[in-house]
Amino acid sequence: MLWALLRQYVRPYRWLLAVVAGLQVISTLASLYLPTINAQIIDDGVAKGDTDRITELGAIMLVVTGLQVVCAVGAVRFGSRAGMGFGRDLRSAIFHHVTGLSAEETSRFGAPTLLTRTTNDVQQIQLLVAMTCTMLITAPIMSVGGIVMAVHQNAGLSWLLLISVPVLGVANYWIISHLLPLFRSMQRLIDGINRVMREQLSGIRVIRAFAREPLERERFAKASQDLSDTALSIGRWQALMLPVTTLVINVSSVALIWFGGQRIDDGEMQVGSLIAFLSYFMQILMAVLLVTILLVLLPRAAVCAERITDVLSTVPAISSPEHPKRPATVAGEIRIEAATFRYPGADRPVLQDVSLTARPGTTTAVVGSTGSGKSTLVSLICRLYDVTGGAVIVDGVDVRDYDTDQLWSAIGLVPQRGFLFSGTVAENLRYGKADATDEEMWEALRVAAADGFVSAHPEGLDMPVAQGGINFSGGQRQRLAIARAVIRRPAIYLFDDAFSALDVHTDARVRTALREVSADATVLIVSQRISTVAEADQVVVIDDGAVVGTGTHESLLVDCPIYAEFADSQSVGAQ
Repeated sequence: MLWALLRQYVRPYRWLLAVVAGLQVISTLASLYLPTINAQIIDDGVAKGDTDRITELGAIMLVVTGLQVVCAVGAVRFGSRAGMGFGRDLRSAIFHHVTGLSAEETSRFGAPTLLTRTTNDVQQIQLLVAMTCTMLITAPIMSVGGIVMAVHQNAGLSWLLLISVPVLGVANYWIISHLLPLFRSMQRLIDGINRVMREQLSGIRVIRAFAREPLERERFAKASQDLSDTALSIGRWQALMLPVTTLVINVSSVALIWFGGQRIDDGEMQVGSLIAFLSYFMQILMAVLLVTILLVLLPRAAVCAERITDVLSTVPAISSPEHPKRPATVAGEIRIEAATFRYPGADRPVLQDVSLTARPGTTTAVVGSTGSGKSTLVSLICRLYDVTGGAVIVDGVDVRDYDTDQLWSAIGLVPQRGFLFSGTVAENLRYGKADATDEEMWEALRVAAADGFVSAHPEGLDMPVAQGGINFSGGQRQRLAIARAVIRRPAIYLFDDAFSALDVHTDARVRTALREVSADATVLIVSQRISTVAEADQVVVIDDGAVVGTGTHESLLVDCPIYAEFADSQSVGAQ
C-alpha cells in the first residue's frame, strides 16, 4: 500500500526527484573521492616532505569539498520541496475524498481518526519521502562506491566488510521487526487521545454542569498514559539501534586498525592507504546506518499508508450517477413513495412504507414523537442517505438519478443544530450564496429575525463568529442558519426542527416572513411544536417510522388520535 501511494502522489515530482538524484550522486561521488585525496596527501606529500604536492592536493580537496557541499545543499532544498509538495497533495486528496463521503462512511470512521489520518499519518509518510530524497540515493552509492574504493586501496582487508555489514543489518532488522506492531498500536492510540480531547472540548459545559472534571481528567490521563507507554516501548527499541550500530562500527574499526597495522609492518600497505580504507569502511557502515534510519521510519509510514488507503479506497455511497439527469429548472415538487430506510446494522427500519407529496407553493409539516424518524425523512429528501426501499422523487425524477450538486443547490436545509463556521456573519451567509450582496444578506437576516442583534453589533455583517457559533445563543444560531438557507432562494426549504430554540413570538414572526419569500417554493417543516405546524397546508403525522395521519390541523384533531393526543399535551385544541 505504501508503494502504491508513493507511486501515485510522487509522480508529479519525478523531474524534481531526478534533479535530487543527480545532485546526490555528484555529492556522494565527491565524498568517496575525498579519502583517496587524503591518502595521496599523506603518502605522496607528508611522507616525502613534498610541500608543493600537499598544496596541490589540498586545493583539489577544497574544490571537491565545495562541490560536495553545493550539491548536498541543493539536494536537500529540492528534496524538501518534493516532500512538502507530496504531503500537500496527499492531504488535499484525503480532504476532498472525505468531504465526498456520505454520513454513513464518515460516522463509520469517526471524526478523530479522520483528523489523525489527514494530519499525523500524512506527516509520517511525508517525513519518509523527505528522508528518502536525502538518504536512499546516498546509501547505495556510498555502500557500493565505498566497497569498490576500499578494495582498490587494499583488497586484503575487505573480508572485514563481509562480517561487519551483515552483523549490523541483522541486528537492526531484529529491532525493526519488533517496532512494526508497536507503531500500529501507536496510531490507534493517537486516534483515541484525539477522540477524548474532542469530546471534552465540545462538551465542556456539560462536564462543568455535572462537576465531572475529575472523571474527564482520569479519562484523558488514561489515554495519555497508554500513548506514553507505547511511545516509551518504541523509544526503548529505537534506543538499542545506536549502541548496536556504534558497537559494530567501533569493534570493526579496532579490528581494521589491528590487521591494517600488521600489513603496514609487513610492508603490504601504506599508512595513507590504511587511513583511506578506514574512511571508506566508516562510510560503508554509515550508509548501512542511513538505511537503518529509513527502516525505522518505514514501519510507521507503512501503517499510516494502510490507514490512508483505507479512507481513499472507500467508495462514497452517495454520488452522482454515471449519466445524471440535469433538468433546466427545479420546481420543487416532492413525492415520497413507500420509502423504507434502515441504518446499517440496525435490527429494524427507521422508516417503513412512508408516502407523502409536497407541492410548490405549499407548506408541509411533519410531526411525531422523539425518535419517530422525522429527521431521517429530511435526510432522505436531501439525499444525505439513500432509501433502502421505495423512492424519493423530486419533479418526477428519483433523487438518486440527479446530479448531486444540482439537487443540493435546489435545497435550503436548516438542520436541528444550526452549526456556524468560524469567521464572520457575512462569511456564514455566503455559504448559502457565494456572491450575495450586503442588501441580500440584510434581507435574509430580516426574514430570519436576526437583523436586530447583528445590526446592534458595531461591526454589523462583519460580526465575528466563533467555531460552532458558541458565542451566540441557541436561538441566534438557529436564526442565522435560517438566514443562510433563505439567502439562496431555493426551490425546496427543509426546516428540521429549526424553530425549537425560538420563543413563540419570534417563531411566528419568522414563519410570517418566510411565507413571503417562499410563496412559490416547497416548504417542509419538522417540528414538535403544534403552534408551529398548525397553519401548514398539510400535516403529516409519523409514529414509530410509519405515517399514521395526513391532513390539516383541524381534520387531524378529529381523525388522528395520536395527533390529538400530541396537541392536547401542548394545550392546543381545535379553533
